[in-house]
Amino acid sequence: MLARSMSRTISIVGAGRVGKTLAKRLRQLGWRIGAVVTRSKATARAAVLAVGAGDAHATLTSDVFDAGIILICTPDDALSSVAKSLAQIGGATCRGKIMLHTSGTLDRRILAPLARLGASTGSLHPMQTFSGRGIPNLKNVTFAVEGDRRALMVARQITKALDGVPISINGKDKPAYHATAVLVCGSEFALMEAAIRILTRIGFTRRRALQTLLPLTRQMLDNIQRLGPRAAWTGPMSRGDYAIIAKHAKALRKYPREYLNAYAALAQLAGRVLSKNSPAAIKQLKRALSNG
Repeated sequence: MLARSMSRTISIVGAGRVGKTLAKRLRQLGWRIGAVVTRSKATARAAVLAVGAGDAHATLTSDVFDAGIILICTPDDALSSVAKSLAQIGGATCRGKIMLHTSGTLDRRILAPLARLGASTGSLHPMQTFSGRGIPNLKNVTFAVEGDRRALMVARQITKALDGVPISINGKDKPAYHATAVLVCGSEFALMEAAIRILTRIGFTRRRALQTLLPLTRQMLDNIQRLGPRAAWTGPMSRGDYAIIAKHAKALRKYPREYLNAYAALAQLAGRVLSKNSPAAIKQLKRALSNG
């Protein structure tokens, strides 16, 4: 369906980081961008400018339904109210429309008010980080897709158009799916900032601290790609050097308690999922942490 229709129109509800990125890439691929909705006229105009097309709207209107596909990219806590508002505005116009949201945790059930009016509902979530500055690379990025038959087909075709890889997922598994993104990526921002602050406290500039940690992080990711997490695992836990861990714990006690708590929790997680003898590793780790 979509492969034959580069002139198809898609409305964007919630043109934040994800919405603007997807809209801009689709526009570059020849799609027509219809209504672009944000919470104010100024941000809607800015979004249209960033996308390079679309009609700016500061509130939900019936213009959204001039498109055959409506992509809802609002925060998760707004999805329920947005779905209800769209249902009230659209009424019978909802029938036959494709309604997709981009939440990583919620599934199509949040769009039930629209489904009851005859819309096809589903979701697609790109497993990628969006900074709002520049367009992230979507090539070979996994998109978790789910929905009814028509919505799922469209979600898959949009993903492929964006050079992503569509992976069908059961809606009830989305919270666990999204938690993996937060474990790997979301937590890294705080870990990096904490490490930078430790280095600046002992004399590094922020710039030098970042320049010190980024090559380490990149090499770690390269090793994981080549070898897998367990084979690439390094550090005192991997060597069973618990005396070093005790010294780390002692040093981290000079910082806010979250620093040591995070270090301890991540070390225990490593012991659980990477160590060949998890019970023994965790037992020795707890002893080292208490002695630090």
